[in-house]
Parts: sequence; C-alpha cells; structure tokens
Amino acid sequence: MPTEIRSIATDGAPKAIGPYSQAIVAGELVFCAGQGAIDPATGENRRGDVAAETERTLDNLAAVLDAAGSDLAHVVKTTVFLVDMADFAAMNEVYARRFGEHRPARSTVGVASLPRGFRVEIECVAIRVK
Repeated sequence: MPTEIRSIATDGAPKAIGPYSQAIVAGELVFCAGQGAIDPATGENRRGDVAAETERTLDNLAAVLDAAGSDLAHVVKTTVFLVDMADFAAMNEVYARRFGEHRPARSTVGVASLPRGFRVEIECVAIRVK
C-alpha cells in the first residue's frame, strides 16, 4: 500500500513564502521546510541578534511540528543554515536549551545568504507521534 503523503499548514507559523509546504507528512515521518525568524502574527522578521532569531525560528518549527502531530522531542535530524559561522555559539546555546537532553542528528552549514535577510534558518525531519 502506498504511503500517504499530505501537506501541513498552520497559522501558528509563517505562511510559506514560495511554492512549498510548511511540512509534508509521509507515513510516520514529518519533513519540515526551513523556518526563519518571522512573527506569524505580523509576517515581519524578528529583529535582533542571532539568539533572538534562533528562538523565533524554533518557535515556528515547533508550531509546524505540532500541526503535523509531532514536537521537538521527536526530531531525528536538523539542518541549520547560518549566514555567519561566527554566530554558531549563540545559535547553539539557544538550540541546546530548546532541545534539552534530546540530541537530534544535526548538520550546520554556512551559506552566503538566506531569504528575507535571515541570519539563521532551520529545517528538520521528525517522527509523528500524535
């Protein structure tokens, strides 16, 4: 039997800014598109340092995961994109606090730029549990 594939959309996170889904559920896996520091209520970028951006980014990711039937505790893999690798320590501090003792596999990639002037973007794969 083919695996069910469905698109996830929630008002708890920013609407997609292009032709993609906030997440796709395929069977028991959730594939989340990259999230940045956009306030879903206003559609505006969260301004501040990379720690503040990481906090808002993880809030958005958590909202998408919740809508898909998962949460940060069930993330198996993340990819973090940073415009400036000098921001790694500040991003990592927020990331570690938000994930607690859970340690998903992770890649961190330095990039030349990100949409909307983000300094950080995070995508993930998680297991659906709800």
